Amino acid sequence: MYDVIIVGAGVVGAHIARTLARYQLDILLLDKASDVGEGTTKANTAIVHAGYDAKPGSNKARFNLAGNAMFDTVCRELDVEFDRCGSYVVGVSEEARATLEDLYRRGLENGTPGLELISGEEMRRREPGLTEDTVGALYAATGGIVDPFALCYAAAENAVANGVELRLETEVQGFIWEGDAIVGVETNRGPFRSRWVVIAAGLWVDDLMHEAGLEGFTITPRKGEYFVLDREAKTAVQNVLFPCPTPVSKGILVTPTIHGNVMLGPTAEDIEDKENLSTTAAGLNEVMTGALRLMPQLDARWIIRSFTGLRAAGSTGDFLIEIPDEVQGLLVLAGIESPGLTASPAIAEHVAAMLGEAGLPLVERPDFNPIRHGTPRFSLLSREEQEALIAQDPRYGRIVCRCETVTEAEIVAACHAPIPARTYDAMKRRTRIGTGRCQGAFDTPLVLEIMAREYGVSPLELTQKGGASHMVVRRTKEVAE
Repeated sequence: MYDVIIVGAGVVGAHIARTLARYQLDILLLDKASDVGEGTTKANTAIVHAGYDAKPGSNKARFNLAGNAMFDTVCRELDVEFDRCGSYVVGVSEEARATLEDLYRRGLENGTPGLELISGEEMRRREPGLTEDTVGALYAATGGIVDPFALCYAAAENAVANGVELRLETEVQGFIWEGDAIVGVETNRGPFRSRWVVIAAGLWVDDLMHEAGLEGFTITPRKGEYFVLDREAKTAVQNVLFPCPTPVSKGILVTPTIHGNVMLGPTAEDIEDKENLSTTAAGLNEVMTGALRLMPQLDARWIIRSFTGLRAAGSTGDFLIEIPDEVQGLLVLAGIESPGLTASPAIAEHVAAMLGEAGLPLVERPDFNPIRHGTPRFSLLSREEQEALIAQDPRYGRIVCRCETVTEAEIVAACHAPIPARTYDAMKRRTRIGTGRCQGAFDTPLVLEIMAREYGVSPLELTQKGGASHMVVRRTKEVAE
């Protein structure tokens, strides 16, 4: 019997688990995927939003501002890279001036600090590659960039280190009822009982709400296609650049990433299929066309990857965070789309407070440790620090991924972490293998060899992302009988 079951191990669910781990509670974190953060979390624009865009008085505005203010502390505690580099909304037409002024006024109403309207001339001085059509910009000093998966994984790992139980590949298929109260969940791996169930299931939350008898709220998958550019592009793009927004999207961004690449996107297409992660010629053309409106000198030869993410657009247009009157023992988080990443630590604090007010005893654990130490990132260290690591462990001297300078020691550490990297994609997200110019062409056989060795399995058993996604199906030099 658990005190709280959290359904969904994305960035919101992971932060809720970590926050509740402060208290003397038995907590279970479930996800149907093979790794944490496999849904919307792993495929978004990686921006920590300043908070000028959301409608004043909305949950989006409230939790965006509160979450943004927490990021320096949260990332320091979790050993996650974060750059509060600021961001710009760029106007490229005379009509855009009014939009910039409206965003500025909205930001002031929301209480967003560090906002400044600047001229087109000043904006082009700060970002020389911008189009000559630039008429002005809104600067937000508190904007930033982060690795969304790293933030999610670190929060989940810290939660596990503080006693939270994590079960992956565990799909919630229904609820356990006692009268009008939910007292647990039915899953593909059996039933689990609890005092409270918290649903943070992203794209699938409306299905679970309907299963609980809550009608009227729906999720529409909003498809966003992206390009990732080689690090060479960073010489041409210095800042996080938004175009003026539309009613459904913040537009096609041009932004550096925390890892030194440049990312373009996303599109915003409402679709029906919650598993449609395909890229399209039309969508990618829209991405490049939109990016070139801001930065005409971008070169398509810099493209090394395209991908698609799905945002959970809710029917109310705002975050829904509630304990419904119709059902006891249930707390629902729905429609947590952008700026959900930024809002996640503040949402987690709010959820804990809601559960406490509803009667869950929140007795602080004296041994709770908010600090999580990640594996050293070899490529970011000085030569002296690298040599010291190699002296301690020679596996740091064996480069497996040339593009990103990932070592054997880092891969081994990910195999034996509190939340092990059981799939190639899980290893990729933790260590950056396969994310450079060669896109894994060099490292894949070596990574599979190391993972097979560390887990004591055949390489034929390893998958890309769980299920039937096997990386290899037979040995290349196998002799037919």
